[in-house]
Amino acid sequence: MQQSTRSRGLLPLSAALCVMILMLLCSQEAVEGAKRGLGLCANMIIPSLFPFFVLSFLLNDLGLPAFLGRLFEPVMKSLFGVSGAGASAFIIGISGGYPLGASCIADLVRRGDITAEDGSRLLTFCNNSGPAFIIGAAGVGIFHSSTAGLGLYAVHILSAFITGLFLSGRRCTASHSPQVWFAGTSLSQSLPDAIKRAALQMLTVCGFVVFFSVLTGLLDALGVFSAIYGRVAAYTGYELRLTRSFLTGILELGCGIGAMEGAALTPLNLAVCAFLIGFGGISVAMQTASVLSGTKIKVSRHLAGRLMNGCISAFIVYTIASILL
Repeated sequence: MQQSTRSRGLLPLSAALCVMILMLLCSQEAVEGAKRGLGLCANMIIPSLFPFFVLSFLLNDLGLPAFLGRLFEPVMKSLFGVSGAGASAFIIGISGGYPLGASCIADLVRRGDITAEDGSRLLTFCNNSGPAFIIGAAGVGIFHSSTAGLGLYAVHILSAFITGLFLSGRRCTASHSPQVWFAGTSLSQSLPDAIKRAALQMLTVCGFVVFFSVLTGLLDALGVFSAIYGRVAAYTGYELRLTRSFLTGILELGCGIGAMEGAALTPLNLAVCAFLIGFGGISVAMQTASVLSGTKIKVSRHLAGRLMNGCISAFIVYTIASILL
């Protein structure tokens, strides 16, 4: 037993040491990766997420879960098996972006508005990418088409809804929605606190983005990525840029989508983009685990939900694009 524990502890320690050694040997690539990550944070992540982080905390404090809990109680229970207060997590999740939905769910659990079991179920479909990223970065930034971005966003929401129906379950727990319409604090109390919490959350998110940008740069410098996506491209016949984007996006969503810059508006390219947006990447999974710390919410539900969302999104987008393009 002790030997097994030592082995489990040795693996992450060895991995961390390897990364540190790589950073020392490939310091220039590490610096360039950090610059790309910081640029991504400054130009895309912070402008699109920070205002929503503030509003999410603010709306929760001002009583939005209580209002929506009373309003959507029958719908949320019958469709997803959760209390009505979870509607706020779904709305904020599809309007803000990763990991805002998870942050909202964690806040609801800590406040006692929903149970940890309800939080685990909501996590399967409420932590999603936001319209600013999908329409702005993917649609306009990659495919130079706001229409494509709107289509990707619509499919992303639909896939989240379908994922919730499949994975959340309809057996409602003993959690209950508040019996008052509004149960919040004053704006003068809530706004400063919301800004402080949003700033701390934003630092965590940006930290993950920068770290995974550095990691991606190191893997590129070692030739690991180029060897893998080169072989995949040769075996499948797909464009090299597409396989690189897919592998990079599995690690970090923003870098993966960015690697698609200049890609043609084809069904396959759109489907890969839809999958990456739906899956979110390992970086998003770790960000989510960070914001859920101490809530007893099952992170495994999130991974299952993201994988299903990605697959459903890719299938729907590829089918529709094959007909329209």
